[in-house]
Amino acid sequence: MTAYVISEVEPRDAALFARYRAMAPATIERYGGRYIVRGGEADVVEGGPPAKTLVIVEFPSMARAREWYASPEYAACLKVRAGALERRLIFVDGVPTTP
Repeated sequence: MTAYVISEVEPRDAALFARYRAMAPATIERYGGRYIVRGGEADVVEGGPPAKTLVIVEFPSMARAREWYASPEYAACLKVRAGALERRLIFVDGVPTTP
């Protein structure tokens, strides 16, 4: 079953944020992930607070998403992320496909 990693981010350091954004895609692709949303304009139409920058990545399974997050490749990105941005990170299963 497909899984999604949803990030709600708030950049802290523009240079480090740019570096992180340059590093992360290769690690995501290596684990079968692909960007669905990467910082496009978000319009909150119900509820609050206002949306921060959103990133949604699709993985072929929750196992692959977790492998990516725990990978040595992504560990290097996490070191940069620590100074680059504040983030709320959510892992969620997708909808099962019906044969």
